[in-house]
Amino acid sequence: MAELTQNEKRLLATLESEKKADAPHLAGLMGATPEAVVQWAHLLEDKGLATVGRIVVKEFVYTDEGKTYANTGLPETQLLRFILPGTTLADLQKHEAFRIGFGQLRKKGLVKVEGTSVTKMPGASTDADESALRNPAAGDAKTKELIKRGILEECETVRNAIAITPEGITIVKKGLDLREETGTLTREQIISGEWKNLTFRKYDVSKLPKKAYPGKIHPYQRIIAEMREILLEMGFEELYGGIVQQSFWNFDALFQPQDHPAREMQDTFYLNETLPLPEGYEKVKAMHISGGETSSTGWGGAWREEKAEQCVLRTHTTSVSIQHLAQNLKPPVKAFCVGRVYRRETIDTTHLAEFEQLEGIVMDENVTFGNLLGILREFYNRMGFESVRFKPSFYPYTEPSLDAEVYVEGIGWIEMGGAGVFREEVTAPLGVTYPVLAWGLGVSRIAMLRLGLKDLRLLHKSDVAFLRETPSLRNTKGGL
Repeated sequence: MAELTQNEKRLLATLESEKKADAPHLAGLMGATPEAVVQWAHLLEDKGLATVGRIVVKEFVYTDEGKTYANTGLPETQLLRFILPGTTLADLQKHEAFRIGFGQLRKKGLVKVEGTSVTKMPGASTDADESALRNPAAGDAKTKELIKRGILEECETVRNAIAITPEGITIVKKGLDLREETGTLTREQIISGEWKNLTFRKYDVSKLPKKAYPGKIHPYQRIIAEMREILLEMGFEELYGGIVQQSFWNFDALFQPQDHPAREMQDTFYLNETLPLPEGYEKVKAMHISGGETSSTGWGGAWREEKAEQCVLRTHTTSVSIQHLAQNLKPPVKAFCVGRVYRRETIDTTHLAEFEQLEGIVMDENVTFGNLLGILREFYNRMGFESVRFKPSFYPYTEPSLDAEVYVEGIGWIEMGGAGVFREEVTAPLGVTYPVLAWGLGVSRIAMLRLGLKDLRLLHKSDVAFLRETPSLRNTKGGL
């Protein structure tokens, strides 16, 4: 038999006389808290000396309205006392309990109304209702009616019933050393030699301590913070912008035609609000229709101002970057934005209707496509992905364009995001005369890979086990 702590011995000694009792009762006898008693009882249960059972107790409690009626009587009781021979409906309406009480009296058939006269029915009584109010534990139909009226509430309380086992009784009869034990020595006890006469608490050094779950930042937010720190270290500045954006900045300024499939209702959340177009929007309009003053031929067709004015929930954070670029025409510009974007997606294990996107832009006199590849490779390397490769792709507002892929052991090559050099059709209407490198990626995809998830929805569920078991620290560059 394993050694017993002093508190386990005290509980066994108390249980010998009580045999079986709930935790609050035992706590009162021992001068402890019910929670502590339950903890000691579970330790005794592990040793086969006690049992811990759960008792579900139903209790009825008064609502605020019920507390008032417990003192004054139910509204129908108050009104019934007020009805005397010759009482009229007008008399009753003066009583403060009329609004609720009269309806209950009519419903229960306790009064009769003839013209303006109100009389009690023979044997009219609310004693059964008052009895249920005073003693709801009976749990009859009257009690249920009071619960339905919001006068009472039924609650379930779970209590722990603790009992001693035959083995526990045997241990007690053999004798328990209930002398006070010392767990921590003081300086005075050591100097004076008092420690020689103390009874020391025994410790099992082979037993693992209880797991501690300290508060920590959500794993997904830690990854976003890590990305932010890496980019700040690389010399980028962070941009911020609202989730509601004008279609002009979300689509038109990025040379997306007004009849592009991505602008249809199935891909975009459109709002009723509109905003006036910015000064100089005519250059963007001309670019769409004919290519403006560039060598481009544009998209042709019509371009409608009212469509560009309509507000949407942003479908990408590029709408923030392009506005920053329009306000900063002189190089160098090196900025990024990380934020939530919205698309009308069917929610499944790999798609959500709202998700985080990270994107950046670099504008300078002599930046090239090669610089873009170097920036992307450096970023993904710092995120912990050693193998990075690129393949040609197409995006409406960049040319040339590419997709970046990283290699994950056991999975293979995974596409992470797109990038490219802004087309002349994007930069010329804004007055930008230098090359602009742009790239974007889905943050949640990186989070799935880093956290080993198979379902994207887990990032937004309150799964306590997932949050507890995910490590706080990572050994990658920029890890928080």
